[in-house]
Amino acid sequence: MADQSRQQVKRQRLSPRATAADAAAVQQGGASPRKQQQSAQQQAGQQPKQQQERKSKAIVMPTPVRPPTVPTDPAAWENAVLLIDKPQEWTSFDVCGKLRGALAALLKKKNRDVKVGHAGTLDPMATGLLIVCVGKGSKAVDAFMAMTKEYSGTLRLGEGTPSLDAETPVDERLPWEHITDEELLAARDGFLGEIQQLPPMYSAIKVGGKKLYEAARKGKEVERQPRTITVERFHLRRDEADRQSVHFSVVCSKGTYIRSLAADLGRALGTAAHLTALRREAIGEYSVQGSWQIQDLADQVHKLRLEQKQQQQEGAATAAGSAAAAAGEGQAAATADAEAPAAEPPAVQQMGAAAEAET
Repeated sequence: MADQSRQQVKRQRLSPRATAADAAAVQQGGASPRKQQQSAQQQAGQQPKQQQERKSKAIVMPTPVRPPTVPTDPAAWENAVLLIDKPQEWTSFDVCGKLRGALAALLKKKNRDVKVGHAGTLDPMATGLLIVCVGKGSKAVDAFMAMTKEYSGTLRLGEGTPSLDAETPVDERLPWEHITDEELLAARDGFLGEIQQLPPMYSAIKVGGKKLYEAARKGKEVERQPRTITVERFHLRRDEADRQSVHFSVVCSKGTYIRSLAADLGRALGTAAHLTALRREAIGEYSVQGSWQIQDLADQVHKLRLEQKQQQQEGAATAAGSAAAAAGEGQAAATADAEAPAAEPPAVQQMGAAAEAET
């Protein structure tokens, strides 16, 4: 009886799609052919077909909101992607906060209920393209972050800083005057293709559960592992008027620190170097040329909110006017009824008719 009960439970556990072979295998106390296949796939490092199909479905990338027009339907902002030209000295968080406040007013929500995020941080010193995703648009963040990035900027030879950029004072000075253009280009060639890059101490990368910049601000150095990155293009140019400054453009993979690239180039030349200017020109096919100035976009959203409020007020006024008109018509009808002579009762009408007949 106990064996029969166990066999019955096993039959009940079978999927409606189970084949006869699956049923026979389970009843005999073994794994079904489907389970055996999935187990073999997992041991071989493969994923079951169903999981592969789910992951193979491409994310539908939202169409970015580009200047000068914005969606007039507030619902469209629930799945929006915004291309922003981040101003200097603004953090990426500052940009998201500015837009979150403007959209919260438009969507009539609290700030914390409006989901706003970005697809790749820009340092405060840097300017350029910041992709901001709103609401369901945030599903595309990983896809944006995986795209190649294009930067332009300037590095300064012979001077090093703790943060590898101009955010901290120069604390290292080395000779640089001897570096020729040919030596500069030869050193540059060593940074093309797939390379290993050590992340800077002034970064948000966590080691041991703590962000590196927290230790850096205390003057501490934390051991960190190099990362594999790809530099597809690295162009350099020097001006005769200022040979110490080197202008560059870079196309690189996700996870590349341009500050580290500048400092590492300096070391390869036997000197120091740090980043003095940086601008993100593009992320994948999305260019900063078709992006919003943050204040212009905030003003457009505010204008939409005012138009929305005006329409609501006009709608309320129209509804109130219609109600007043209906009430006036009802009152006039009631007054007319009150002024009309009262109808005689049927008995009186019959008596009057009889009197007329007798006459």
